[in-house]
Amino acid sequence: MTGEDIAETTRGGGDAGFTLVELLVVLAIIALIGTLVGPRVLGYIGTAKSDTAATQIRNLSNAVELFYLDVGAYPNDEAQLKALLDPLGAAGWNGPYLKTAASLVDPWGRTYRYKSADGQFVISTLGRDDKPGGTGEDADLLSDTR
Repeated sequence: MTGEDIAETTRGGGDAGFTLVELLVVLAIIALIGTLVGPRVLGYIGTAKSDTAATQIRNLSNAVELFYLDVGAYPNDEAQLKALLDPLGAAGWNGPYLKTAASLVDPWGRTYRYKSADGQFVISTLGRDDKPGGTGEDADLLSDTR
């Protein structure tokens, strides 16, 4: 046996790589895992957006309360939550009460709703579907009435 013969027998001499059947089996396993895990992950994303919106509404409510402590009144319906970023002529304004205007947008890309009357205010979002009512991610989220 020569050195070349030994080298050929140790290399195996066959083509290296995966067969078509092996690749199809791996793809089938990946697809199966995707079908089992995908819906759960998407459900968590929806829940996370609702939780984020609830937290943002609490933060906005706190900013409105700080505005009230400085100015002596809640922002009016005309000024809306923009009054937390810009004084708009309010005497005693000591803001900005938010870092960025992005804080005024819910996780679904819409501006939070604000209503003020009789010394109370409500901050809300209509959820993913942007329609009144709904459940889960489509549920309306409201601040505590103050």
